Amino acid sequence: MNIAFVGCGFVFDIYMRTIAAHPQLVVKGLYDINASRLKQVSDYYNFPAYASYEELLADDSVALIVNLTNIHAHFEVSKRALEAGKHVYSEKPLTKQLDQSLELFEVAAANNVELYAAPCNLYSDTVRTMFKAVEDGAIGKPLLIYAELDDNPIHIMDFESVRSPSGAPWPLKEEIYEGCTFEHVGYHLVWICALLGPVEYVTAFSDELIKNKMAGLPPKVGTPDFSVACLSFANGATARVTCSVVAARDHRMRIIGDEGEVSGDSYRQYQSPVYLERFSKRVLNARKFYTLRKWTGLGSLLGIGGKRLKLVRNPFSAAVEGNRQKTGSFKTKMVEWLRRKEVYAQDKLTGIAEAAREIETGAPRYLSPEFLAHINELTLMIQGAGRQGIATRPVTTFEPLGPIPNTQPAPGPAPTYKSLRAS
Repeated sequence: MNIAFVGCGFVFDIYMRTIAAHPQLVVKGLYDINASRLKQVSDYYNFPAYASYEELLADDSVALIVNLTNIHAHFEVSKRALEAGKHVYSEKPLTKQLDQSLELFEVAAANNVELYAAPCNLYSDTVRTMFKAVEDGAIGKPLLIYAELDDNPIHIMDFESVRSPSGAPWPLKEEIYEGCTFEHVGYHLVWICALLGPVEYVTAFSDELIKNKMAGLPPKVGTPDFSVACLSFANGATARVTCSVVAARDHRMRIIGDEGEVSGDSYRQYQSPVYLERFSKRVLNARKFYTLRKWTGLGSLLGIGGKRLKLVRNPFSAAVEGNRQKTGSFKTKMVEWLRRKEVYAQDKLTGIAEAAREIETGAPRYLSPEFLAHINELTLMIQGAGRQGIATRPVTTFEPLGPIPNTQPAPGPAPTYKSLRAS
């Protein structure tokens, strides 16, 4: 499928890390309102640049537009693309108002095109493995989920100095003004709701705790840097999701059933190890002992922490394994290799590849418009809960999704790195 990107900031380079593993996605060109940034990225990756958004929309060869603009621009950019008869894949959140998101789906339907949205970590090896354990009955009936997304104290991490491979600055100011919930909670909501179904009730709280996150900004900007939500599902299960840029990194995912627990360390490392712990009196009593908790190797002999499961491979596993710096010094390549193995390995193009497959083959959508609207509403609720908190019911819902599809990508030309100076 021919695609084009709108918005060439920091996240664009993350998408490009795995582009060579998706030869069925042909990048026809790029557009950004920042002309110098557009030229910089176009030159770096050897992709054509459109002179205007109008020129991009008028290109009949482009079937799908990837919207990587700033959050406040998502609605207008996506709407214009849908009205022009283009399919759209938008970064999260879809919009900042639920009525705008619902309008976009209406515009898509009226123009016989599809609207998709990030995130796509649902398709990772880690999440697939956790889901398979649940589907196989390894933990009994799922009752409770704990999902953490603490992403380190933002005022300490020196994000001002971070640059992407093509030179884009990390969007610190936008991250602060938009908030960690808008930016992050979707990563957990998509896999939780895909597993448990629609949410019936939301209890949430959010607050801004850190002063002086960045030089040049007010002491507090009025946007939460911490949020927590308890979600009650139609199937009787419950989930607790926490987001912050206050606490040290913690991205754990835990699904707890009446017979055991399955857990992963990170949504962001697509091949993060998964552990299955079957509950028994011996294991549960062993957890009481400090020494067994402290010395994990000793505790594991009694079953604490469970056993490591073999990862369920998905069609794009190789894309994650190929997520590495292609040019640069030996030191740069080694740092990238270590980072990919230990810290951060995603394939953000998986969602686009799945969208292209469904569109081109006519397969039923897995992530339905109703599902994506529900994720958007939950995100807005949690972000806006405030210090007084909320206890409310979503107005959106969706039909449960069922197992994650494990389909192969549509055929395309052989992968090549020749057109990329770096990935």
